[in-house]
Order: sequence, then C-alpha cells, then structure tokens
Amino acid sequence: MVWFKRDLRLTDHEPLQQAINSQRPIILFYVFEPSLVADEHYDERHWRFVWQSLMDMQTQLTPHQAKLYIDYQEALAALTSLHQTTSFQALYSSEEIGLGRTFERDIAVKKWCQEAQISWHEFPTGAVIRGLKNREAWDKAWQQIMRQPIAETALEQANWYPIDTPKVTVPDTWQTSQKGMQTGGSTLAWQTLASFYEKRGQYYYCSLSSPLTSRSACTRLSPYLAWGNISLREIYQDLLTRWHTKGWRRTLIALSSRLHWHCHFMQKFESECRMEFQPVNQAYQVFPYRQDEQVGGDFERWYLGNTGYPMIDACMRALHTTGYINFRMRAMLVSFLCHHMNLDWRMGVKPLARLFLDFEPGIHYPQFQMQASVTGTNTIRIYNPVKQSQEQDPEGDFIRRWVPELSQVPAPLIHTPWQMSSMEETLYDCQLGSDYPQPILNLEEAAKSARDRLWGFRKLPEVRIEKQRILATHVRSPNSKTKSKTQNKRSS
Repeated sequence: MVWFKRDLRLTDHEPLQQAINSQRPIILFYVFEPSLVADEHYDERHWRFVWQSLMDMQTQLTPHQAKLYIDYQEALAALTSLHQTTSFQALYSSEEIGLGRTFERDIAVKKWCQEAQISWHEFPTGAVIRGLKNREAWDKAWQQIMRQPIAETALEQANWYPIDTPKVTVPDTWQTSQKGMQTGGSTLAWQTLASFYEKRGQYYYCSLSSPLTSRSACTRLSPYLAWGNISLREIYQDLLTRWHTKGWRRTLIALSSRLHWHCHFMQKFESECRMEFQPVNQAYQVFPYRQDEQVGGDFERWYLGNTGYPMIDACMRALHTTGYINFRMRAMLVSFLCHHMNLDWRMGVKPLARLFLDFEPGIHYPQFQMQASVTGTNTIRIYNPVKQSQEQDPEGDFIRRWVPELSQVPAPLIHTPWQMSSMEETLYDCQLGSDYPQPILNLEEAAKSARDRLWGFRKLPEVRIEKQRILATHVRSPNSKTKSKTQNKRSS
C-alpha cells in the first residue's frame, strides 16, 4: 500500500520506488479525510487542487493499467477496511510535516499497524530530518540530499494489485477549475517550471518584491511544492543544469537560496511543532494584544480588504480571488494585523492559511510568527503599507486591478487617497467613507505604539532566556560565537 499525502506525484517518490522494488502487488491510495476537509486551515480551493492533482496522476497511470484507490473517510477507517479486503502487509508513505491533527492521526495509524503486524515504511520529506535536536550538520545534510539521485519510479515494472476502486463523490466545485487560481498536477508543475526558464524568470531576483511583477517573474511553483506535485530535489537539480546560463546567474542564486529557505522553515516546524498552538517564544503568551469590543469588526475589515490602506486591501482581495500574493506582501499583511492593529497573531493564522493556495504548515507557522515578531530572535519589521505601495507599485497598477474604487485616482494620490480634497474626490469619482473606506487607523501613531510595545516586551528577561533556547535549537552551530552572529543575521 502506497499512501499519498502531500506528495501527489509519481516521480522522485521514494515510497513508491521502494514499493515497486519490493515486487509485491501494489495499491496506490489517497483518502480525503472529513476531519481535514473541515479543518479551519483549509478551503475548497485546496481540495480542488488536490483533486486536480489526483486526476493528473491517474492520467499518467492509465497507460500502465493502474488506478488510484481514492476514498472519502477517516484514514484509519479506510486503511482498516482495505486491510480486511486485501490483507496488505506493508504500508509505504512520506513523513508528513503537517498539523497536529495529522500527527495524531499518524500516531493512531502507527499503533494500528503494530497491532495488525503491518510494516510501515516512512521516508523523509525533502531534507527535513525527523526528531532533529539542533542544526549542527543540517546544511551539509541538505546539500547531500538535494544532490542524491532522483528516485526512479519504474511504473512499467510495478505489480499492481487488482482491486475495484470505490465510487467517490466529491463536490462539483472541486472538479471545476476556477478562473485566476492555479490548477494542480505534476504536468502543470513541470510546464510552469519550463515557462519560468523560457521567458518569465530571468529578472526574478529584482522582480520578486513587487506584487505586480512577481505574479509572472516568480516561479509560481509554491502550490506545486506544497502539495508535492514536484519535488524540491527535482527543482534544485534542474536548476544546477542551468547554473552557467548567461544572464541568469543572479536569478539562479536567488532561487537556490529560496529552495534552501523552504526546507529551513519546515525543519523549524518539525523540530518544534507546538508553534501551531502557541508562540515559539513562550514568553509571548502574555503579549498585550487588544481585547476591546472593536477587535472583531477591525479584523473583518482587514480580512475582506476594507482597511482604507490601498496596498493592504489590494493584497487581501487578490488572495481571495487567486490564492497567491508574493512573500513581501504576505509579511506586510501580517505586520499590519499584528503590529499596527495589535491583534493576536492567532486570529489571522488560519484565515490566511485558507486563502493561501500554497498553504504549507511547516512554512506558514514559523513565518507567521516571525513576521508577527513573537520569536524574540528575529529583527522586528514593521512594514509601512504606504511606503511599500509607493516603492513596489509606484504607478498604482496593482492597486487599480484589485481596488476598482480607486481606478480613476492617479499616482501618487492612489497610495494615500485620504489626502484627496473634496474636489479631487469628485473629479476621480471616489468619495471617501462611501465608495472607499477611511483608514482604519492612524498609521504613524499605530507604528509608534507598536515599536514601543514590541521593543519594550523584547527586553524582558523571560523573552531573552527563551531566545537562547530557540537559537540553540534552530540555528547553526550554537556553540560558536562567531557563527552565532552570522546566524542571527540570517534568521532575521
């Protein structure tokens, strides 16, 4: 039994390779778990992407007379039922860097396997090392794993188990592509990578910060990586073949760094997965977030893109429609929520997960806490949405695309519409307070309060004690003073 989780591909797939090598009859298994489908981290967009990925896999399997066994029930119940039907003796899967819910599920599955005398063979995800205590040799291991040969999955040599696949009924909306949203599957993952190198990506290194240019200049592989349509090793080794391509060096260096960064944050989450529920720096459990009666209404304005700050609103609305926004803008959204608005990071972490088509628990939680400044180790960055707007979208093209209320407002006023005079509001057909909201807060005052609050809290002894523990766990060579300085710089 090969159990697919967040590794929805048929290439560079070690569990599948080892199952084929065993020469035993094979069942390829995926289960939609009702508890996960209903989980607050997920949205219909995710399960549509998964369904598309599975259908792409089935298309690739058909020439080999193989079918996916897709079920819709809790994983343990599905496995138990299959075992009663087939008496399978071995289970192959990747180690999932997932939520607490999936971790508890795997504990139950492991216990069941032991009781049923089923051998469960689990294989690492990327370069993430389960149970790692520190980062002493992690970089070296990452390089070794990324340069290992691609796992050969010789489908033509597989011995498929003859089993009737259940008739699974999924919502029609999962089976219908949504305009503006990327479509799942390995075929499109490889096409997306090819188009990046053919024409889109040469200036990736200088285009990735703009919410407008990043939509085409970035690789756009993040959802394919998150759901395992393509492996990190496949992308990295493909990159190495292009290392000496003229005019691409800066882009390849930047992209290589991002691939390393991807595993770095997933390793953080694997090593300390309680950050799904609480700040990694436990001293921030008592951080003085707002508790007033306006919290719910203000949060809704942020989530729906009605804060009165055009770049915040444009990014949120783009996320609702497309499931994508670039890294800098993600950091800005979290900063505005947690710093300027002083709302608890836990209010935003699940809603943004639902919007990100590329939601990856192992990246989402460490990144969210870093941008919310609750780690005690990273540089505190309070992103100014007006400054970001002026620098990353100077002509306001991105804003006009997603905030049509401001479509007639010219630059530079489009970045600060509250500065329009009454005559300008009439001229540009945008009445503040009715067509487009007044700012939700005073930016300068909110930023000053945030700085005082964040830097004051960071000086607390309990924050500093936790900081040392975190650095010893998640940063390279914690025993070296020289290296520690470098590490602090890198992690911030």
